[in-house]
Amino acid sequence: MAKKKITRWDVLDYLDNEKSIAAYLQVALDENNPTGLVCAIGDVVRARGVNRMAEEMGVSREGLYKSFSGERKPNIETVFNALDKLGMRITIQPKINTGRKVIRAKV
Repeated sequence: MAKKKITRWDVLDYLDNEKSIAAYLQVALDENNPTGLVCAIGDVVRARGVNRMAEEMGVSREGLYKSFSGERKPNIETVFNALDKLGMRITIQPKINTGRKVIRAKV
């Protein structure tokens, strides 16, 4: 019986266009897990090239890698800077069927 060759699956192989990247980040965002979103952004940064992204963002390669590797929590400016350089943005919309009443501030 011939041995079957198994290749390793790597998400980075599929993050090669804006549509795939946006879908991947949206799924991570929908999970409502900040660490998961940060790691997903890190995957996209690695897919685009850490050196190139660090240069575009004006940060060190090591700092960028650590920010999105799960070793530490990046600040919001770093997250927005990375998303901007990736050509992505976060949008806010109401949840559907949450059953919660909207609280309005009195002005």
